[in-house]
Amino acid sequence: MLLFSVFALVVRFIDPVEVTGLNQWDKPLKFSLSMAIYAVTWSWLIGQLERFRRVAWVAGTVIVVTLIAEMVVLIGAAALGTTSHFNVSTPAHAAAWGVMGAAISVLWIATFVAALLLFFNHLGDPARAVAIRSGAVLSLVGLGLGYLMTGPTSAQLADPQGIVGAHTVGLADGGPGLPILGWSTSGGDLRIPHFVGMHALQAIPLALIAMELLSRRVLVLRDVTVRTGLVWVAAASYAGFMALVTWQALRGESIVSPGVETLTASIALTIAALLAGVAVVVVGRARIVAQVRR
Repeated sequence: MLLFSVFALVVRFIDPVEVTGLNQWDKPLKFSLSMAIYAVTWSWLIGQLERFRRVAWVAGTVIVVTLIAEMVVLIGAAALGTTSHFNVSTPAHAAAWGVMGAAISVLWIATFVAALLLFFNHLGDPARAVAIRSGAVLSLVGLGLGYLMTGPTSAQLADPQGIVGAHTVGLADGGPGLPILGWSTSGGDLRIPHFVGMHALQAIPLALIAMELLSRRVLVLRDVTVRTGLVWVAAASYAGFMALVTWQALRGESIVSPGVETLTASIALTIAALLAGVAVVVVGRARIVAQVRR
């Protein structure tokens, strides 16, 4: 995937052709980077397992094969100067999209198996176990959110143009979007909750790693119960954020132009997360002080 990333990065400056408003090599570039992070994370997680290692190895291998299959289709479509996702304009394009759709479904199943095995293995202290397992579960949800993009829109049902499915809600794909990412700046975009959810696999454990590093200076974070409580808060907050961006996208609202409802929900989610985090720290500190006094 890193080699694919380098290749796509170089070629995008040589080949100026655009597909749905972006350079045709931007999609392979961002997908290969995302897949590299995803694969390395699962490789590390599977390496931590002590039980059911053979099953985990098979699941990991299937994950790798499906990621490569998806990338081959992406590279092929980019080389042809056409879109890979939702393209059923010709039998060949429909077959390629079918391969990609099947690969995504198999990827979800393999990831589900790997995530399930995390619940049957010792993963360190309780804080680490919660961070890893909650990240894996939220990642599965994020993967599943991708299926929201695969159904035909009302416009496609009324006037089929060889495309079935869309990233953007309320507008046709290919309008104004963020650089490289392509996320719509004028309508809702279902790629956002898909991306946010998938990378909970890294985000929640990274939050714990930050706590562990801070514990060298912050005494209360040395308490594993406090860290565990804060990880639960982080996971719940992340899940709330996933729900928020999904709700926003489904309403056809751009990520860069949040309305009053979205802003209100964001503020409420932030306040709830902060209050919960403070409560965990305050209770933990009181318990530590009581133990010292005894």
